[in-house]
Amino acid sequence: MTMTSTTDDPVLSIRGLTIALPKGADRDFAVEDVSYDVARGEIMCVVGESGSGKSMAANAIMGLLPKGVRAVAGEVMFDGQDLLTLTEKQHRKLRGLRIGMIFQEPMTALNPLMRVGAQISEVFEAHGQFTPRERQEKALALLEEVGIPQPEKAIRAYPFQLSGGQRQRVMIAMALALAPEVLIADEPTTALDVTTQAQILELIRDLQQRRGMSVMFITHDFGVVAEIANRVCVMRHGRIVELGEAEHVLKHPQDPYTRALIEAIPSDVIPEARGAETDTPLLEVAHLDKVFRSRGGLFKPSREVRALDDVSFVLLKGETVGIVGESGSGKSTLGRCVVRLERPDHGTLSLSGIDFSALKGETLRRQRHRVQMIFQDPYASLNPRTRVGMAIAQGPIANDVPREKALAQADELLELVGLGGTADRFPHEFSGGQRQRIGIARALALNPELIVADEAVSALDVSIQAQILELLEDLKQKLSLALLFITHDLRVAAQICDRIIVMQHGRIVEQGPARDVFLTPREAYTRELLEAIPGREHELAEA
Repeated sequence: MTMTSTTDDPVLSIRGLTIALPKGADRDFAVEDVSYDVARGEIMCVVGESGSGKSMAANAIMGLLPKGVRAVAGEVMFDGQDLLTLTEKQHRKLRGLRIGMIFQEPMTALNPLMRVGAQISEVFEAHGQFTPRERQEKALALLEEVGIPQPEKAIRAYPFQLSGGQRQRVMIAMALALAPEVLIADEPTTALDVTTQAQILELIRDLQQRRGMSVMFITHDFGVVAEIANRVCVMRHGRIVELGEAEHVLKHPQDPYTRALIEAIPSDVIPEARGAETDTPLLEVAHLDKVFRSRGGLFKPSREVRALDDVSFVLLKGETVGIVGESGSGKSTLGRCVVRLERPDHGTLSLSGIDFSALKGETLRRQRHRVQMIFQDPYASLNPRTRVGMAIAQGPIANDVPREKALAQADELLELVGLGGTADRFPHEFSGGQRQRIGIARALALNPELIVADEAVSALDVSIQAQILELLEDLKQKLSLALLFITHDLRVAAQICDRIIVMQHGRIVEQGPARDVFLTPREAYTRELLEAIPGREHELAEA
């Protein structure tokens, strides 16, 4: 059944859109018989998990469908034109000028070899607008409009010299450069800190109101929907399952899938802390300091960043401790020091009484199996040319476990994380959530006592996130593991952690039982992190 949303004044009308996938894909169509409108001056959120077709529909609008993927039916009407019939040259004239797009990952969308100002100016140049001097002036004005601090300095910077939130603001500036009538934002806040995410959402909402744009906002998070949407379109497996006013859908979802997405949002109902198995310390961190220094050059001053500043805490056997903070808080550096990917400048890391921070060479190699890490991006941390069974077995093999035994153990671990029988497949053959399960299996391969999970669920769909959190808790109980859970989201940490440590600028600013830190935070910074969680102040549908 075709589900259609019509508005009195649509700026964009999608009717019966069907997009075919290449032969051999997991299904025939990425998008199937999809119809909805985007009204003038509204924010329409398109919601769904990875593979739902929400981004593919946006790519069809922009004429950016991947090779081998094509629209086989339907129309996308904009200003009397069917965008599906345009040539590439006609699409280039339209992109940016009348329809702008913000991509999910600014670091891959921005040219790493070009300064920020040149990349914004290039948008004007591509459409033959303004003189070089005027382009630079307008680029600076755009950086000021999107709220980048010190725009005069940022305009000369390269993308890697900016934070994730600043890079996303640059992408917004580029998308808005030519004052488009429609802005498509494809998951622009997915892996950002909650405070940065809140700032980006507020910025998009403010710009939309001031400029009178229409916004098509693609997301997997109903918390974002509650924050900014006028209307919402829910997609699953390429089809629309629910469509309507955002407030009505949030409070009275009709489709079971919509209810499942809403229920997957981490709750403010915090479980009672189970506590550690014993009072025996597993990890004792004492007065840890870490400073990163960069050498200066002819035109570049030397720089010093204090990533960790007198950090001390204890993690008990069988306990889950959350490390929470924004980018730059030092939480990931702390995790890397714990697994000895970084060595602290001062202080000690004691693992069951052994000074882990002082170990070197063969002694360190023999002890490394006790602490393992789950990385944020499982695709980047897996070799794309190595089958996942071997990727899991490599650690045990390096620690003198016979190859056949290590591969058999890899099969068992894949079964344990719900991916039995997949050892011969390559990383690209799995979804994001499945790849994270592989990362967990690899971390378990050396029978560790402590696992450090560094933002292990931050970029996942909320429903997949819930599954991974449940899996971690289940494995922790089965295998008597301790867990150091690093995240930027206090609400996620409160669901799984016994205690929470909040970090800011390399220092611990608050710590205590998860319920206490979440429900009655003492520090202003902790309260800011809580207030920044999208949709938290909105009343969502009850589970």
